[in-house]
Amino acid sequence: MSSSTAPRSLIGNRLLAALPSPEYQRLIPHLKSVALTTAELLYEPGDQIHFIYFPVTAIVSLVSVTSDGASIELGVIGNEGMVGLPILLGVDSTTFAATVLVSGHALRMKTEILKREFNRCGPLLNLLLRHTHAQVVQMSQSAVCNALHTVEERLCRWLLLTHDRVRTEELQITHESLSNMIGTRRSSITQAASKLKQRGLIEYHRGKIQVVDRKGLESCACECYGVVKQEYERLHRK
Repeated sequence: MSSSTAPRSLIGNRLLAALPSPEYQRLIPHLKSVALTTAELLYEPGDQIHFIYFPVTAIVSLVSVTSDGASIELGVIGNEGMVGLPILLGVDSTTFAATVLVSGHALRMKTEILKREFNRCGPLLNLLLRHTHAQVVQMSQSAVCNALHTVEERLCRWLLLTHDRVRTEELQITHESLSNMIGTRRSSITQAASKLKQRGLIEYHRGKIQVVDRKGLESCACECYGVVKQEYERLHRK
């Protein structure tokens, strides 16, 4: 991970962009542009959170890991949000892992700066509380989806949520990684992806999945995708 002072042109995070100009300008000197690489670990379970990340082009996955090494994704965060939710709730460490799903840039800030701004009780406080609600909804809906819906529906939900946060039709992800994210066997992912490919909704090759028919994916996804999308749209609504 490399870093430099973030120029104005790189401020591409929607959460930061929603701030009124005075708060926005006050934060700029404390933001560092960092390059994140795929599979990079930002936090491990039990780590103290020293930095907050505002993704711009990168996507970060929040993952719960069990003692036997099994894992399942709790949520994804792109340029709509912030990585480091526990800090907003008065907790300095995390119980889950935050790993880079898609390489790209993010804006990094020291946690003490965010705490100071949060305690001003200004517009940033309201915005971050709404973001916290949206992120909790995403995590809760992921639990519902993984427990009650088919692998095919869960795969559609995951593809749509990730596709919303990237600027390309092609996603760099293997079936093995997808099985860990969704919490199922790799063979189940392969079967579900094959069905979606047969319907002309996606194409996939080794380590890559291309979204071909976005509306078709939406029709195959469960209601969980719509619930999460609606919350994030409300977050950024002026």
